Amino acid sequence: MVARVSTVAFQGIEGVPVEVQVMVAPGKTGMQIVGLPDKAVAESRERVQAALHASGLALPAKRVTVNLAPADLPKEGSHFDLPIALGLMAALGAIPGDALQGFLVIGELNLDGTIASIAGALPAAISANAMDKGLICPADSGAEAAWAGSEIDILAPRSLIALANHFRGTQVLSRPEPSIRVPAANLPDLADIKGQESAKRALEVAAAGGHNLLFVGPPGSGKSMLAARLPSILPPLSAAELLEVSMIHSIAGQLSGGKLSDRRPFRTPHHSATMAALVGGGLKAKPGEASLAHHGILFLDELPEFAPPVLDALRQPLETGECIIARANHRVSYPSDFQLVAAMNPCRCGMAGEPGHVCARGIRCQTEYQGRISGPLMDRIDIRIDVPAVSATDLIRPRAAESSAEVAKRVASARARQRDRFERLGLPFSTNARCSTALIETLAEPDASGLQLLRDAAEKFRFSARGYHRVLKVARTLADLDGVETLGRIHLAEAISYRIASERLAAAA
Repeated sequence: MVARVSTVAFQGIEGVPVEVQVMVAPGKTGMQIVGLPDKAVAESRERVQAALHASGLALPAKRVTVNLAPADLPKEGSHFDLPIALGLMAALGAIPGDALQGFLVIGELNLDGTIASIAGALPAAISANAMDKGLICPADSGAEAAWAGSEIDILAPRSLIALANHFRGTQVLSRPEPSIRVPAANLPDLADIKGQESAKRALEVAAAGGHNLLFVGPPGSGKSMLAARLPSILPPLSAAELLEVSMIHSIAGQLSGGKLSDRRPFRTPHHSATMAALVGGGLKAKPGEASLAHHGILFLDELPEFAPPVLDALRQPLETGECIIARANHRVSYPSDFQLVAAMNPCRCGMAGEPGHVCARGIRCQTEYQGRISGPLMDRIDIRIDVPAVSATDLIRPRAAESSAEVAKRVASARARQRDRFERLGLPFSTNARCSTALIETLAEPDASGLQLLRDAAEKFRFSARGYHRVLKVARTLADLDGVETLGRIHLAEAISYRIASERLAAAA
């Protein structure tokens, strides 16, 4: 007799169906797992035997063969423990064989028979829902899996004994409820920033349109403080975005307690991060910071201190919205539609351009430092704003500053206009930054004076084709903030002013 249990193998954030086939037959006593298992799957043999023994089930002196089909698909992870154990219990008659037919099973076993939480419960639950099956998962992962839908049947036992009792009818397992993480009540507020009105305006524009942003200024001018307050003015994740973001974090094992949050991700990797850490990779091709920042912000502080090849690895994700990890034996794609926000000093000593400061190395200090950022990467940054040192007047007698809540209302209104516009066109994105070049020329037609200004600026500063269209996208966002459909000269002038600084920095690179 062959017992069959359904489970999944993860490729990116997708779950590929896998059938665990267990046969108990006469022969040399032992347990063999086949079907391209990795080290973690091969070691499940010991965990399963110990867990079954702790649960009071003795294995017969027979040969046990476990096949993970399809046999040519690599199997990775410890979540195969529970389906192997249940398949063995069904083959031995400890639980009804037909009880498992309507379920997809994932879970890691402890030696005492309890079931440990695993990464990927939410993608597995969505895969089970797509296959019209229920899900059996660890108790600690039940709250996460419950987000896959109210119609899916979910069993979240704490041990093998509890699950066996449920199938025998002596114990009933209740369906877990989806859990939400309570948002922090003390988020950094824009009202804390003294002065820097131009930088605050640039931050609002970037938030409204999802544009990439670069702060350049001396140490202590408030660049990191400004970036840390961007999440406080962004709208919460929509239901679809929440599931996408949570699936990535689930695969990475970063959903604390299985609780989801509608707060947009804000990832801040250190400048010593490797390419695999930033865009994904490693032994098991895990998602990197760019994918963990999906539908959120990737903040790179001290931008030139990152290794140039690591920064250039972001060029493709910034254009396509996905990180593709290609290896000799497999290819994985993770969504990475993030907003890049970066901060840097103008030079190595950090004080270039400040009144009264003269660098001993002259212009070479600034040129070499800024040259660590490639021109193609700089061309993908829509807004570049200088953040000068805060004046004594702003520190001693600061003017009353707007709170994040007030700015967030304007950002939400501008985003609502964009979302409605793109929904009418049947497009999947909701911000101007993701608009295609052909479409933005239609949606961002400037008036006569604005068109002349744009033509003159493009010729004088030699905008690239990408730069030209990104100016139109920023101008479209400025018009949305003003609540108008037609782009005026004032919108083009402000968008061009953000681009000119980027062009100067790209020239230095």
